[in-house]
Amino acid sequence: MLNRFEELLTGGHPNSLGNTVMVVDEILADSTKLDNLYQCYFSNDEVVRLRVSSAMKRVCAEQPDWLVPYLDRLLNEVSNINQASAQWTLAQLFRTLHENLSATQKAQAISVLQKNLEESSDWIVQNTTMETLTIWSETDPSLAVWLLPRLEARLKDPRKSVAARAKKYLAQLQKR
Repeated sequence: MLNRFEELLTGGHPNSLGNTVMVVDEILADSTKLDNLYQCYFSNDEVVRLRVSSAMKRVCAEQPDWLVPYLDRLLNEVSNINQASAQWTLAQLFRTLHENLSATQKAQAISVLQKNLEESSDWIVQNTTMETLTIWSETDPSLAVWLLPRLEARLKDPRKSVAARAKKYLAQLQKR
């Protein structure tokens, strides 16, 4: 049986927001409904999962503290979803919520993002993950050492956005 939000997020063109904004507005009016949205990450419908990611980013932008209790679940459950939208959303959520991550959670988030950078071919996953890891490497020299050759490799990426972002982040790393 579908929960109400899954029903609202189903259907329409896969690249459209569908009812995402309506769902976000409903959650922002009543934070107790956030868990119903989170559960939609485990829908069999990839369009629903894409829209859940969009909704989670929107909720996080408005009420970041509401997602703090979900950090372990994002790290241990959502990180196992093999879908680009979930992966790029994690990079963005972890970046937004970085001050709320414990040392253990941050180490786990870095591991998740490193895996996504290495294994995903999606250009948005590549760009958002490079951004988060570059920012975090400002205070983590070992992460900078790990990231440097991966940015250099992406300079040759045939996708202009990936190569341009790699060049930008490489320049930031090399300034330090």
